[in-house]
Amino acid sequence: MIVLKFGGTSVENCEKIDRVLDIANSQIDRAPVLVFSAMGKTTNKIEDIIEHAVIGDRDKANILVDQIKEMHLKTAGEFLSGGILASTQADINDLISQLSSLVKGLSLLHECSPRSRDALLSFGELLSTRIIASRAMERGIKTELIDARSFLITDENFNAAIPLLDKIDEAIGEKVFPEPLKLIVTQGFISSTENGVTTTLGRGGSDYSSTLIGSSLSAQEVQIWTDVDGIMTSDPRYVKGAKTINSITYSEAGELAFFGAKVVHPATIQPAVRQQIPVLVKNTLNPEGPGTSILPVVDDRGVKAITGKRDITVVSITSSKMLNAYGFLKNIFTIFDRYKTPVDLISTSEVSVSMTIENPEHVDNIVRELEEMGTASVEYKKAIICLVGQELWKDSVFVSRVFGSLNGTPIRMISLGASDTNLSIVVPENKLNETIQSLHDEFF
Repeated sequence: MIVLKFGGTSVENCEKIDRVLDIANSQIDRAPVLVFSAMGKTTNKIEDIIEHAVIGDRDKANILVDQIKEMHLKTAGEFLSGGILASTQADINDLISQLSSLVKGLSLLHECSPRSRDALLSFGELLSTRIIASRAMERGIKTELIDARSFLITDENFNAAIPLLDKIDEAIGEKVFPEPLKLIVTQGFISSTENGVTTTLGRGGSDYSSTLIGSSLSAQEVQIWTDVDGIMTSDPRYVKGAKTINSITYSEAGELAFFGAKVVHPATIQPAVRQQIPVLVKNTLNPEGPGTSILPVVDDRGVKAITGKRDITVVSITSSKMLNAYGFLKNIFTIFDRYKTPVDLISTSEVSVSMTIENPEHVDNIVRELEEMGTASVEYKKAIICLVGQELWKDSVFVSRVFGSLNGTPIRMISLGASDTNLSIVVPENKLNETIQSLHDEFF
């Protein structure tokens, strides 16, 4: 069996929904499970609804709810008929009624808990999959719609829930039975606690859903269908000459995802690694294109791609107490742990440590505590550039080529060797695009 995941831009209208069903139907002999995101910008609209409801602007919130309702009813009416249309319209109206009730509650309370946010955000996927499954049935395809919340079981960390793998394996084994000549349709992104309370895996979590399902079902392959021709050597929106990568390893793809590449969600790779399942990234608009294969092992070496991450903050501490001392780093990271602030890159010397963080929410408190140990400082508006490839540190020419192409670019930090698949450098944020372009010109 195989798993196919389709993002929101792949199902934003009737034409595109039929296109993805063509793609799925062409592989129906492989017992496909289809995982879908919400249609188009539905999730963004729901977030806007939450924002307006919390401040008491119920009229604006209701207008947005009506827009979501009309979009889904219009889509259903354009390619469904008879009893299938009637039952789908009834289900859409029921889901919108539930959404409206929750919005009313928010507008009265003037607050939205993480639990309520997850409940609200789930409606996008519930609406899209109802329409898509109906269209498959209208086309005469044997189809089963299964609520992902019945088998994707998580903890209660609302908005970014952690999957409970053993529970998922058990639930999928009891509820999901792929077979040739049948489509199973389900939702990405949404899940539930053991008590049946709706959770979500965080934005971009539909990719994660697909590999979790694939891992539990020991799929032959997970296909992630998006609106680009696979994973690119860099972001084509900013870098001239970017091209599709034919194949890449799990570790390389994971590094790219973590350091800014948008095609694959950072958590996606982990379940695939668990069962050594190939992940194929392809373009819905170009289904005949080769796409990118993410595999356990790939033979080629050298730089595969260059990516960047903006809005980075550098926190540094200098202290003579570090000289020939032990336990100092532990004390530093205890402070970051206390404020639940992850650290990305680290650079150390005998008497100083520099660290990059993405979330500066607690940086003032962190610096205040670091000042008790030495002299601390903060630098904002930095960016991380990450060059990804296998065994980069073994190539002595590689490093010289990197720095040769960065002539004139101020470099704040360097990280090479912690992973054999990436070289990371920190530069001013306003130098990010031009620096990536220079590096891309050098290596591609």
